[in-house]
Amino acid sequence: MIASDLELHRMATGRQPRVATSLTMLKRYLYQYQGHVSAALVLGGVDCTGPSLYTVYPHGSTDKLPFVTMGSGSLAAMSMFEKEYKDGMDEEEAVKLVVSGIEAGIFNDLGSGSNVDVCIIKKDSVDYRRNYVKPNQRMYERKRGYNFPKGSTAVLRESIQAVATVEDGDQMDETA
Repeated sequence: MIASDLELHRMATGRQPRVATSLTMLKRYLYQYQGHVSAALVLGGVDCTGPSLYTVYPHGSTDKLPFVTMGSGSLAAMSMFEKEYKDGMDEEEAVKLVVSGIEAGIFNDLGSGSNVDVCIIKKDSVDYRRNYVKPNQRMYERKRGYNFPKGSTAVLRESIQAVATVEDGDQMDETA
């Protein structure tokens, strides 16, 4: 919805919209529904003013910071960002920091997911790295096809009941 509104805005003005324009559209929409959309988002992009990164809360309030976190594991992720962030990081350092922050969220919050996705936004491109790291991946193959010898589980009681079946709608048989 926001993407189509931004495209209409671009066509009406003849210019590329700024990240702040998408932020305004998004926060107005969320405010209209008073948090019932239940979307806690991170919005980022690059425009003529440079890179921007925002948090958007379910009621439409926003923050602009050099690094942001949202979601159930955000406190653990923020602790990693506050500890390791520094201005002027190169791409590799930034990706490593994001991965460590998300992993902190995963390992310290039961509501967080189990893999790390990374999105690198540049002026002319967006690089999505799905399943970039899988910190909870099993290191062993789970054994399947268990075979238990007959009699290894005790039978506590056995009950057989008669069941009526109907065939062709008019005759009934009793079977056990």
